[in-house]
Amino acid sequence: MIAMRHLFTLRAEVPRIEDFGQTPYGHRRIASVAGGHFQGDRLRGTIQPTPGGDWLLLRNDGVLMLDVRISLKTDDDQLIYMSYKGMRHGPTEVIERLNRGEAVEPSAYYFRSTPLFETASPQYQWLNKLMAVASGRRESTGPIYEVFELL
Repeated sequence: MIAMRHLFTLRAEVPRIEDFGQTPYGHRRIASVAGGHFQGDRLRGTIQPTPGGDWLLLRNDGVLMLDVRISLKTDDDQLIYMSYKGMRHGPTEVIERLNRGEAVEPSAYYFRSTPLFETASPQYQWLNKLMAVASGRRESTGPIYEVFELL
């Protein structure tokens, strides 16, 4: 059995998405991550406005593949690089509502990711040695993730 512990809640601000159209690999979009914040019992802080982004690929089967890279800055001024791969999918009508910015109950669609962390900060070295999973939901301003450490 795998046990988990809540690491933090992350709220990302995604003001702009560039649409590259249908490529040989699927429908490609790139979203800028302009900021946001994260908060948990052991760390909290902000998402740095640059560099950061989400390289999105909508597959032919309707699955949206996520490839995200962001910089976190803790409240005690330490930098943490966070990257994650993930996917979002669900019934067509639910995804269309999400794409229009409508509020949708998170249980109506699948939105999961696998964050990894990298830091040189002595007090956050423990992040370099853990695996994490996250459950997401999409709001009009950007995604919100509940991130969990796998114990």
